[in-house]
Amino acid sequence: MTQDDTKTLDTQPDLGRRKFLNTTALVGLSGAGLAVGLSACKQEGAGAPGAASAPAAAGASTHLKPGELDTYYGLWSGGHTGDFRVLGLPSGRELHRVPCFVPDALTGWGITNESKKIMGTRPDGSLKYTVGDTHHTHASYKDGNYDGRYAWINDKINSRIARIRLDYFICDKITELPNVQGFHGIFPDKRDPVDPAINYTTRVFCGSEFHVPLPNDGRDLDAPEKYRSMFSCVDAETMDVRWQVLIDGNCDLAATSYDGKLAATNQYNTENGARYENMMSAERDACLFFNVARIEAAVKAGKTRTYGNSKVPVVDGTRAANADPKTALVAYVSVPKNPHGVNASPDGKYFICAGKLSPTATVIELSKMLDWFDGKLDSPDKAIVAEVEIGLGPLHTAFDGRGNAYTTLFLDSQVVKWNVEAAIKFHAGDNKAQYVVDRLDVQYQPGHINASQSETMFADGKWLAVGCKFSKDRYLPVGPLHAENEQLVDISGDKMVMVADHPVRPEPHDFIIFKRDLIRTKQIYSMDEFPLAVKDAKDVGVFRDGKKVTVKIISQAPAFDPREFRVKLGDEVTLILTNHDKVEDLTHGFAIPNYNVNFIVNPQETASVTFKADKPGVFWCYCTHFCHALHLEMRSRMIVEA
Repeated sequence: MTQDDTKTLDTQPDLGRRKFLNTTALVGLSGAGLAVGLSACKQEGAGAPGAASAPAAAGASTHLKPGELDTYYGLWSGGHTGDFRVLGLPSGRELHRVPCFVPDALTGWGITNESKKIMGTRPDGSLKYTVGDTHHTHASYKDGNYDGRYAWINDKINSRIARIRLDYFICDKITELPNVQGFHGIFPDKRDPVDPAINYTTRVFCGSEFHVPLPNDGRDLDAPEKYRSMFSCVDAETMDVRWQVLIDGNCDLAATSYDGKLAATNQYNTENGARYENMMSAERDACLFFNVARIEAAVKAGKTRTYGNSKVPVVDGTRAANADPKTALVAYVSVPKNPHGVNASPDGKYFICAGKLSPTATVIELSKMLDWFDGKLDSPDKAIVAEVEIGLGPLHTAFDGRGNAYTTLFLDSQVVKWNVEAAIKFHAGDNKAQYVVDRLDVQYQPGHINASQSETMFADGKWLAVGCKFSKDRYLPVGPLHAENEQLVDISGDKMVMVADHPVRPEPHDFIIFKRDLIRTKQIYSMDEFPLAVKDAKDVGVFRDGKKVTVKIISQAPAFDPREFRVKLGDEVTLILTNHDKVEDLTHGFAIPNYNVNFIVNPQETASVTFKADKPGVFWCYCTHFCHALHLEMRSRMIVEA
């Protein structure tokens, strides 16, 4: 800031609508002293012009002609629906929802035996959890780009991580993290740091937002100063938890370096407060860097402990235990208060950590971070190469591959475009360095942001998606619960151009956007993937073992085989259905009235359900998924004999 920057943000001439939004937000938080902290930010000077550009008249078209395919996939979190969404971009069309953490009535997820095994059940066979809160989704890497193998998504409520196979777009594994509450940040490594020859994802890193007593078994209930958080590492293939790191403070998001050497999480509540006013009393919090190779070596050497019933090895990553850089597993870099987001630049040089309760973004140079671990710097804070003002309420950052960063400003209801190298020059004393390039008003109060290929070394600077937490007057009113507003921005030119609004059911969080040719989907299953597959029509029928009955059925449009089957009242029935059709897009459903059974089988897929035949009578089992001109006639009778 220059010496002439004496006006407060409240007197900026260009605030307009944002003045009202900011004032409202600040009044709500003023009891905790937040307004005082933010009002200390002066009007931006030479390095950071404050005016937003007027919306441009035109941008790249998001309209696709009939039959035209999108050029990008978007992988979206589903929020409280607990699922994983697949979009086509730039159209914004929702193509698919992959159920993972909660039951899904369309597919039978949570009804079939196969899905219940993945989701986790109680001893009585009921689902362990039926709610979820998906936040962040990321995909696996090879050579610094997405490889189309897997994506992962987290459930914040129940500390679960789900893996999505991107060949079939299905969830195939779910792991519950021990010693963790409020599982929030997630990011896969981009290469294996232990073996440089392995240049693809082998780990997924997971943060824990809520600090708790460890073990959380009733001890230290009223001693928040003793609460701790964990940073976890999950094996990308087995989905087992490899190790955890005990840390001070609460995790927010996670990021990884392109060389595989460092993982990071930004932190708030380093005060270890239990109430919000205590969580923001300190002027600075931290961004933590994890030396992955050292942690793995410590685990291998047995320098670990466990907590409670968990067998996962835990290393000590607390600040007190990691003061010596030459042996440290974790580095604590000081950043402004309550940061919300950490992101790796596509050139592999920097991590950007945004301030949230500070109007600043912090640029941390990774080579300097490694220098600290090698004992070449006397403080990890010296890895900070820029800390510049960009606006009120900075949260998350995306990149265009041309040296520019795009950060959401929650309180300003803006996206700010700023140049990283110019910010570094300004921080070094060059007051003429114009680091803010552009500003764009969004509607309203944006949270997450991502750009096409932004999280890779191949960021292409075409499209930017912004998730706005409020839509207010953007759509037709539908009662008290408003849709959220996701906006698409053309960033191919010097100025950002808003090109589309999309209403979305609350509350998605994070998303990634990548070129469509990075995924090769399979349109038809291989029957060999299913151990229970009924491969031959001669194998269908009813097979009894006392009161346990197995019914094997095949579907081939427009009929089920057998056309009817009989069981007895009180039988435990396991029904196995295999779809024998080999035609793309020929899915069959199977529903049994009054028995809470409905699921689908895609071409060549097998699924099973188990239930008790507790009601006598005739029950027409019918195909629920349109498949044939005789779809309405596609039925089988279940006859339950009294």
